[in-house]
Amino acid sequence: MNDKQIIEALIARDEQVTRQFLFVSCRPLFVSIINQVFSYKVDYDEFVNEFYLHLMENDAKRLRQFEGRSSIYSWIKIVAIRYFIAKRDRVIDMNGGKSLIVQEGDDGDTEKKTTAGMDVERLLSQMSNKRYVYVIRRLILQEAEPQKVADELGVTVDNLYNIKKRALTNLIQIARKEY
Repeated sequence: MNDKQIIEALIARDEQVTRQFLFVSCRPLFVSIINQVFSYKVDYDEFVNEFYLHLMENDAKRLRQFEGRSSIYSWIKIVAIRYFIAKRDRVIDMNGGKSLIVQEGDDGDTEKKTTAGMDVERLLSQMSNKRYVYVIRRLILQEAEPQKVADELGVTVDNLYNIKKRALTNLIQIARKEY
């Protein structure tokens, strides 16, 4: 089946296609999303059931928005991440009231920011030097003042810039290995 046929079958509530697509074909994708979005154990079946309800509400409005500009898996990934990050942040305010990944903007920008944010988080999680991760988060992602970050770490601003340079070099090496 091609992507459009899968969407049509989901909208038509074809039980066999729905079960195969959501519980089998998308399993690696959904497990990855669960691990990236939630810091606690989430039941896979409940995750899928809730996501399916989200897709099907308002006469399958979200599914009908699929235009085929990307693969169905890329599209499902973005829709699921947006939904569960928003849901998680409503339940657990993990970042002091704002998400570091999803920001205001049009849908295309939000989609790109969400994907980029997840990519950055995945790369940062692979860094073994937590000081490097802290410096990248504070200086680059949170745009904190260098003097403030230097004070937090108990180093000079010059030393902080050296740490930042080594941290970015390490991050680039990890990214190159991955891609």
